[in-house]
Amino acid sequence: MTKYEHIVLARQDISASQVETLIEDFTKVIESGEGKVEKVESWGLRNIAYKIKKNRKAHYTLMNIECTPAAMAELERQQSINEDILRIMTIKVDTFEEGQSAVLSSKNEKKTRR
Repeated sequence: MTKYEHIVLARQDISASQVETLIEDFTKVIESGEGKVEKVESWGLRNIAYKIKKNRKAHYTLMNIECTPAAMAELERQQSINEDILRIMTIKVDTFEEGQSAVLSSKNEKKTRR
């Protein structure tokens, strides 16, 4: 099975619990394709560099996924249909990073400095 880092940007006007529900639905799609989601990290509501569909912010979520290319294609197809998803980015990787991602690590460092 292939390993992927998958980042999802959801609209700013949906709640965090709705984002979690979306991620759970996407996890079910991967599991139905005999894959598994290794890790899910919510990066929270963050600014976007430019407007996407009249949104200046988005809920960012990172998913580490191990699945077949067909399961990933189905996930991306369903996400492209969903109106709450602004953008997705999928990167094929050899191994997953251990621990927190760089985004969460830098976020935690900023909190400890204050």
